[in-house]
Amino acid sequence: MNAGAGRVAWRPGASRFAMEARANLLSAIRAWFSERGVIEVETPLLSRSGNSDPNIRSISTESRSKRYLRTSPEYAMKKLLATGFGDLYELGRVFRAGEKGRLHNPEFTLLEWYRCELTYLELADEAADLIRYCGQGQFDDWPVQQLTYREAFVEHTGLDPFHCTETELSYAASERGIRATALGQQEWLDLLLSQVIEPGLPGETITIIHDFLPEQAALARIRTDNPPVAERFEVYLGQMELANGYQELTDSQEQLERFEREQNLARARGEEVTPLDQGLIEALHHGLPECSGVALGVDRLLMSMLKLDHIDAVLAFSTDRI
Repeated sequence: MNAGAGRVAWRPGASRFAMEARANLLSAIRAWFSERGVIEVETPLLSRSGNSDPNIRSISTESRSKRYLRTSPEYAMKKLLATGFGDLYELGRVFRAGEKGRLHNPEFTLLEWYRCELTYLELADEAADLIRYCGQGQFDDWPVQQLTYREAFVEHTGLDPFHCTETELSYAASERGIRATALGQQEWLDLLLSQVIEPGLPGETITIIHDFLPEQAALARIRTDNPPVAERFEVYLGQMELANGYQELTDSQEQLERFEREQNLARARGEEVTPLDQGLIEALHHGLPECSGVALGVDRLLMSMLKLDHIDAVLAFSTDRI
């Protein structure tokens, strides 16, 4: 073989210092949960079912018995919760197709945990506590601000997301120099959140945005306010989204109906319709305890701690290097 031909980027993206910091972060996370009596679990990476969320694409194997790499350990962890495991967490790898960029890699490390005695807003506060603990003093002086999804939109765009029209959303984007092809209501909202609201969040602040639109509930419970809201939150470290959590939906029939709507949307878009996790529906029917859950991006937390701008700098080997 010609040593000069076909050269590839074989060197790691992360430095030795970053790898040591990662090891210390993982140890700190485990110590934090151990102090609180939360059990660590390991669940399978492969499943017969994929993620039904049309905004998250699963990676599948090409074997005769098709399997999907998990996008989150959520479904398996909820089955454990339904059997009475109590508070638990998992720290491990997850996989998502089409996610690649400064903050994304198709394979990344996710921390997910569930609490049976905390509400979703109490869990959001706990997530902020964990971030400060892991930061070893870096974030101790950062204030925590909470605002609703509606308040965030009104403050940064002047629009009420519960009542504005697609035309108003399109105009709000265009007057800020944001150009896009024809989008639906939810797509415009997501675009303005990522391009206007997130960059406008204060630095050196932990921001918790909560109470989203019912259409954005995913696996969260919907509270019958006027208007109804999804009991969901996101945690930002400065302008970086770090965690996403819910007051978990426990109604098996409602969950099945949501899954079926998501499958219909994927079908309408001409995308793959992945098999539903019927075991999760059965677990919910058996009885999921009242609980809240949250998933936190460990790589992004490490980036913030080390003040690095690209996820490649905290991974030994990103997908471009292996």
